Amino acid sequence: MTEIIDGKALAKKIRENLKKDVDELKKEGIKPKFAVILVGDDPASKIYVRNKNRACNEIGIEYEEHLLPENTTMEELLALIDELNEDKSINGVLLQSPLPKHLDINEAFKKIDYRKDVDGFNPINVGKLALGQDCFVSCTPYGIVKMIEEYNIPTEGKKAVIIGRSNIVGKPLIQCLLSKNATVTICHSKTKEIEKITKDADIIVTAMGKPKFLKADMVKEGATVIDVGINRMENGKITGDVDFEEVSKKTSYITPVPGGVGPMTIAMLMNNIVKAAKNQSK
Repeated sequence: MTEIIDGKALAKKIRENLKKDVDELKKEGIKPKFAVILVGDDPASKIYVRNKNRACNEIGIEYEEHLLPENTTMEELLALIDELNEDKSINGVLLQSPLPKHLDINEAFKKIDYRKDVDGFNPINVGKLALGQDCFVSCTPYGIVKMIEEYNIPTEGKKAVIIGRSNIVGKPLIQCLLSKNATVTICHSKTKEIEKITKDADIIVTAMGKPKFLKADMVKEGATVIDVGINRMENGKITGDVDFEEVSKKTSYITPVPGGVGPMTIAMLMNNIVKAAKNQSK
């Protein structure tokens, strides 16, 4: 019998606990504050930023938004990041991606102070994650790990397959699953005969942006399937990378889209902001 992993309910529980943490910090005179930089007019980015603002308001985190025009230069962007790094009242800084093509996102991520890098993309945090040191973990992989822990899904000695090698999900998730003693394989656009690899997996994570790519005949009985994909169909409906209706008949655990990984990403961002405030107060 398949169990649906309810990311929405788990995220709500995490946010409620974070609200208590923030209330306690405020009693000590510590007011967690978060700054977001959004460059240009990407509609999806605007929605993501709005959701982050809403979550901050719910938890009690102060929120600051910097909206920059599409033609912002690299020098102007880096100067703003410097300013936010220096501002002691701000605990977390996030640069919303994607950026306009003329801007170098890796240079920008490198500029964000790693102690305020609540998205986990500064090379120092990426390196610390690879070394198994305390750091800020990229929010989507972090959310996936929390779901696995919440549902007591075994990872030690299990075969985990990640489909997608992005810096945002695939690569950091390798380190997260290795730290939980899984045997990790990563597949990507150049991988041949993916179905032979996925059929042998105990845990499959799809993060590739191809609607209903993962079919039932690619999954073994009793596997756990975590769907990171968010794809808008021609009829306006949102679907993941997994053929949920068919695949869910074979799995032990599966995440829905929407209501699975998405809410957890925001929850773990909030978690990282609160962690940053605690670290900086010391």
